[in-house]
Amino acid sequence: MSDSASYDPNADTVIYAVSEGIATITMDRPGYHNAQNGKMTYELDAAFRRAVADDEVKVIVLAGNGKHFSAGHDIGTPGRDVHLSQERAGMWYDHANKPGGEFLYVREAEAYLGMCRRWREIPKPTIAAVQGACIAGGLMLAWVCDLIVATDDAFFSDPVVRMGIPGVEYFAHPFEMPPRIAKEFLFTGDKMSAERAYQVGMVNRLSTRETLHDDVKALAAKIATQPRLGLALTKQAVNHVEDLQGKRTGMDAAFAWHHFSHAHNDLVTGDKLSGFDAKKMAKHNRAGDKS
Repeated sequence: MSDSASYDPNADTVIYAVSEGIATITMDRPGYHNAQNGKMTYELDAAFRRAVADDEVKVIVLAGNGKHFSAGHDIGTPGRDVHLSQERAGMWYDHANKPGGEFLYVREAEAYLGMCRRWREIPKPTIAAVQGACIAGGLMLAWVCDLIVATDDAFFSDPVVRMGIPGVEYFAHPFEMPPRIAKEFLFTGDKMSAERAYQVGMVNRLSTRETLHDDVKALAAKIATQPRLGLALTKQAVNHVEDLQGKRTGMDAAFAWHHFSHAHNDLVTGDKLSGFDAKKMAKHNRAGDKS
């Protein structure tokens, strides 16, 4: 990762481009493996809104600049800004001046669970182009997309059980993979290869680093030939069936347990993340790879 000397708090964290009816939204913190701070999260929201409002855009692609798609939530870069107010996108009030558990609950209800649910319901097809790491909060960004194309060297993991936390806030695990696989994925924190993710149905298509852009563009272009309303209604229909199967209510329960774990960690260790920052998590993940 880059050091604090190279961090520019005013630099944009998202690149937006449109070509031939396809909007490409690219996370642009490659020096920090596209770890999502508040600035990036709200810039992503603005980019998605921009793509939805543009009638020329038929399909939206979410990508990550650099070696990795996303290392997850920012828990240790110089740009970590959890304490800052943002121009809120939903109906939650400001979190920054709130005490105790209200501080984190309100922020994550707005910026993590709330935004991810809204992005899932975007009335245009979305495709995640995943290379390298897609970890914890990175999973949430890929999972809200309708389709996932991953390079053959990509991997997926949610190691936050190590913190005593039952998975990331947008708890879609039992819908992205069979329940027993989801349990193994969470219990072990092991990396799931792109091939394995394809086998369990999380990933639609496999690609390579050399061909990812072209493969995603070709898929998006094919989808873009379909009628706009037909695509929107089809997406609504499939999402509705998932919600009838309990996706939304299950996520509500998991979010409550997630925040109970934050409160428990704070009481026991004095830290909501049980003393883990980005470096400690990376160290434990590497140790797990050797076991």
